[in-house]
Amino acid sequence: MTDLTPESFASAVLDWYAAFGRKDLPWQREPTPYRVWVSEIMLQQTQVAVVIPYFERFMERFPDIGALANAPVDAVLALWSGLGYYARARNLHKAAQHIRDRHQGRFPTDIDQVVDLPGIGRSTAGAILSLSLGQRHPILDGNVKRVLARCYGIEGWPGRSQVLGALWTLAERCTPDNDAGPYNQGMMDLGATLCTRARPECERCPVARHCIAKAQNRQRQLPAPRPAKDIPKRTTQMLIAMNPAGEILLERRPPTGIWGGLWSLPEIPENADPNDWSLTRLGRRPVQLEIRPSCRHTFSHYRLDIQVRLIRLAEPIDRIAEDDGACWTTPSEAQRLGLPAPIKRILNELSA
Repeated sequence: MTDLTPESFASAVLDWYAAFGRKDLPWQREPTPYRVWVSEIMLQQTQVAVVIPYFERFMERFPDIGALANAPVDAVLALWSGLGYYARARNLHKAAQHIRDRHQGRFPTDIDQVVDLPGIGRSTAGAILSLSLGQRHPILDGNVKRVLARCYGIEGWPGRSQVLGALWTLAERCTPDNDAGPYNQGMMDLGATLCTRARPECERCPVARHCIAKAQNRQRQLPAPRPAKDIPKRTTQMLIAMNPAGEILLERRPPTGIWGGLWSLPEIPENADPNDWSLTRLGRRPVQLEIRPSCRHTFSHYRLDIQVRLIRLAEPIDRIAEDDGACWTTPSEAQRLGLPAPIKRILNELSA
């Protein structure tokens, strides 16, 4: 274990943050609990540079909790399209409604009530309350785990409960009684800008002289990576059913699972016949079946190869109703709906 005391560690991080930390991000300019909450959810597994334009568009459309809670979920998902991990957006919407209905529209200030909101765990709750209100709560996102594991020589993959428990104990000890907000932001900045996964800039780190990983030249080994496993590959067919007016058929995905609640193209198994689907689903065979460029999308746990087929229809279809979880729309109008990134890409290629 390093000889650096928790108090000295916190002091070094605070001094570094005061000199070098990020202080002008959009959510820092007016750090209300609502704005910090939205930013923290967007920043989960997503880089700051990617999040900034999404955050700004989101705040323009939903400037407060009431606007978010009262909006249709489709509007929320549409603004989230491209950020991925869409359960974050659905939980954000549910949590806003929860706050509207149970907390009179005011973001709760008690950490247990915050953790009780959909999509918010202990670390995110601590970040929201410390960064917006200055409350003392430890946090433990990926950046903080990396800084603590390296400096204090914590062995093992942080996903294991024993390792995670040790890191939470450290996070609790090192979080200062005062200035918890700047300290937590400093820890996140330190991990994001200096103590990075691949190329840590140890010469600029405020705790490098006490860092066990640096002393042992083990920055690449700590924290231990997730145990390797093969990423399976799946193949599917996506169908662009187009009527004579140039409208295409979209279907809403189930509320849970991949792309839950988003609008997508009809999907059939890899070896299924699009002609059979057209006859069964639409009541007629296509006049033309066109093979479109395929598309690959990689999720965290598998890779999806999408074979795209364009089905041209000779007559309008009236058997698809809105309450059937489907709609006819033009490719350009579809961009205003919540679409998964690969579906948006397929439709853009169709219009090119």
